[in-house]
Amino acid sequence: MIVTTTAKPSERAAEQAARLAAELDCTLKSRGNLTVNKLLTLSTDKRLLVVTEQEVRYYDGISEAPLYFHPSMAFVRVKRLRRGETDPLIQLSGCSLGDHVIDCTAGLASDSLVFSYAAGENGRVTAIESEPVLCALVREGLAQYETGLNDVNQAMRRIQMHCIHHLDYLKSLQDKSADIVYFDPMFRKPIHESSSMEPLRGIANMDALTSEVIDQAKRVARKSVVLKEHQASSEFARLGFQRRHVNTSKIAYGVIEL
Repeated sequence: MIVTTTAKPSERAAEQAARLAAELDCTLKSRGNLTVNKLLTLSTDKRLLVVTEQEVRYYDGISEAPLYFHPSMAFVRVKRLRRGETDPLIQLSGCSLGDHVIDCTAGLASDSLVFSYAAGENGRVTAIESEPVLCALVREGLAQYETGLNDVNQAMRRIQMHCIHHLDYLKSLQDKSADIVYFDPMFRKPIHESSSMEPLRGIANMDALTSEVIDQAKRVARKSVVLKEHQASSEFARLGFQRRHVNTSKIAYGVIEL
C-alpha cells in the first residue's frame, strides 16, 4: 500500500502521512502530479491512503468512492440525544453516565460515538478494531473531524481505539471490569441497500463471532452484552442473545442482561 498526500500538503499533513506510513509499514510517496488512479497502478496491492487537510481517504481500486471517517447517522442520533430524546441502543444496553463501554467491532466507530456521548465526560468508550488500516483511518478521523458542536467533538476525542482482535483484548481484562460489551460484526446477511457499507466490506474483518468471545464478554461486562445484526439473522439464537427488534429498520439488537 502507498501513503501519500495532496499535491501541496501542509507540514501537519506531511507529518501525518509519514507517521501512518511507518505505522502501517507502507511506502510513503510524494504526490506531485500523480493522480489517484496512477498511484493505484504503482501500488503492489492496489491500495492507497491519501492524507488531505480534512481527512484520510482509503482507496482500494475497486470501490468508486474512497472510504473515510464520517459520523454519518451517528451524528443524527447524537443530536437527538442532545435534545433529550432516546436512542434504541442506549436504552437496550442500559448505558448511562459514567459507564465504561467496550465496542469490540468498532468499524467506523458510529456506535462508539453514540455510546461516548451517552456515557458522558466521566464515561469511557474503548473501541477495538482488528484491521490495522481501518483502525488507523478511524482513529485519525476521531481525532480530527469537526462537527461544529463542541460536546460532540469531545465525545469523539474521548474514544480510545486499539488495534487488536476482540477475543485477545477481552481475555486480557479482569472480571466485571466494564459495564457494557458491544458487538456489531459485519452482518452474516448483508443489507445491500446500505451503500455506505460496501467500501467497508473490502477492509473489515468478516469473521463470525464465536461462543468463546461471547463467554468472555459475559465475564467482563457488569450490565449487558449487546449484539447488532440483521433482523432475520440466526446469530442471535446461535450465540444466546434475546432478540429485540427495532421496528423502523432491518436492524435488530440482541441483549444478554447480566
